[in-house]
Amino acid sequence: MNFELLIPVTLFVCIAYAIKVVVDARVRKQLVSSNGSPELVASILRADETNRRLSSLRWGITLVMLALGFGIVEAAGWQEVTPGVIAVLVGAVGLGNLASFAAARKLG
Repeated sequence: MNFELLIPVTLFVCIAYAIKVVVDARVRKQLVSSNGSPELVASILRADETNRRLSSLRWGITLVMLALGFGIVEAAGWQEVTPGVIAVLVGAVGLGNLASFAAARKLG
């Protein structure tokens, strides 16, 4: 594996995530200090928390399905990247997204 490429990509992802966290915190601070109605602030914060929880659910289900796709590829003994292997992996991600959508509708 080419680790020289992995380090700059990881650095970029970390910087982007840090910027997102700072911007989200600043928006929350301004929302609370804007003298808006307490009900509005509470409902926005509740909706944000629900979105975060559902996002975690989506990523979890999608990654589990992707792991199952990799398991299928390994069990089938495929050693090379072929359109069939890509189709299995993309199909697993698609099924994960559909399953997370169904779970989110059932929970919400």
